Amino acid sequence: MVRECERHAQPWLPVLRRFIPIVALAFAAAIFVIDAFVEVHIAIAVLYAAVVLMSITFSDRRGVLAVSAACMGLTVLAFALQHPTELVTNASARAVVSLVAIAIATFVSVWIQSSTEAIRSQAKLLDLTHDAIFVRDLKSCITYWNRAAEDLYGWPAALALGKNSHELLQTHFPIAYDEITAQLLRNGYWEGDLIHTRRDGSKVSVSSRWSLQRDRRGERRGALETNTDIEARITLAKAQAELAHVSRVSTLGQLAASIAHEVNQPLAAIVMSGEACLRWLDLDAPPLDRVKRGIERTIGDGRRASEILQRLKALSRKGQVRNEPVSINEVIEDCVPLIHIELSRQDVSLELDMAKALPAVIGDRIQLQQVAINLMLNAVQAMASVTDRPRKLAIRTRLEDDDQVLVAIQDSGPGFDPATEADLFNAFFTTKPDGMGMGLSIVNSIIQAPRGRLWASRNDQGGPTFQFTLPQHPEPLP
Repeated sequence: MVRECERHAQPWLPVLRRFIPIVALAFAAAIFVIDAFVEVHIAIAVLYAAVVLMSITFSDRRGVLAVSAACMGLTVLAFALQHPTELVTNASARAVVSLVAIAIATFVSVWIQSSTEAIRSQAKLLDLTHDAIFVRDLKSCITYWNRAAEDLYGWPAALALGKNSHELLQTHFPIAYDEITAQLLRNGYWEGDLIHTRRDGSKVSVSSRWSLQRDRRGERRGALETNTDIEARITLAKAQAELAHVSRVSTLGQLAASIAHEVNQPLAAIVMSGEACLRWLDLDAPPLDRVKRGIERTIGDGRRASEILQRLKALSRKGQVRNEPVSINEVIEDCVPLIHIELSRQDVSLELDMAKALPAVIGDRIQLQQVAINLMLNAVQAMASVTDRPRKLAIRTRLEDDDQVLVAIQDSGPGFDPATEADLFNAFFTTKPDGMGMGLSIVNSIIQAPRGRLWASRNDQGGPTFQFTLPQHPEPLP
């Protein structure tokens, strides 16, 4: 039985929430003043994303959308005041990036609010009933029907006994019934997922286990069928996928500055190459070789920007989880560019020690990227308070036990309290004052899905090491 986490009383939280609107307003005003009246060459309006995220604590959905609209309006107004006659410049590109960041933060905020309510309502479906058990003879006639079967299907035992079970429940089989029967007679058991129809006409998915029954002489007598309602499990899987998607987009919101930098760089390079080509073409004898190289650079930078956007699109996509062969080294290498601005801001050095020729692991590439970004970003943020030693982030991969690939992410931060080690991966547990406590819980569920394992340990020199293993995929990388 799954139980909801108890919420610990926090009497200071309501008091803190009273000040958040004031802080958000002051922060927005400061951003506007700097953006409108100070000559800066960065997308300062990206910080409005933080204002939108703060609005979650004191606004409903309409309020969040109103705050977002106000921030977008301030961004446009500041651009008009600062650049009244310049329409297509680097400043306009920064404004566009800021508007995109605000839109992403708005999407994240609205989804966080709606997903919280969805999780609360779906949690009620997690209390599974007892297994429905019935016995049927060789002709599939029901000879025994327990109370849990009555509760699950709606048929009382008096009406179910003597009926053909497959006709009564309108069973939908995953494979041919004759093949299932052959497996039952050959092996003495069969298990798989079925779809049954209740008395009221509704469908129910069950995990079904059949056991061949014999009499004292060893003659086949019938089958014992045990069915477990897995509708709640299916709903939970969908809820976890939704929450993982929300967390992924939320992480992109935290990386808004890095994303803006990654996109702005190739765009700026394209503009510079284009301007250079125009100058060369205005000459009496244009150096066509230079023009050609400039155009080639423009194409290369355009492709680079496209690749960045494709990575962001992939990370924000919402699709079915696919366990396929994945290169864990490629996953990590794809994530490093998205956090390198955070590394620079926090003065963190990165050390990559990745084993070569690692086999493919079982997993979903996008979700594994989410795991890597989450753990790396947590490490960088944890080292913000470190002043007495270098800030280092080390990422290692290696083959372990022949069929497991291990990834270790180590930082030189303050580490965690040993008393909280057992709660690190629990839902809603957090040591951050503004944290939701879902990041590591989602990471843990992603790693466990393909039978992986995640754990944390303290380093001798201080700081934590988060490690996870994933099983080797039986198929090679494509």
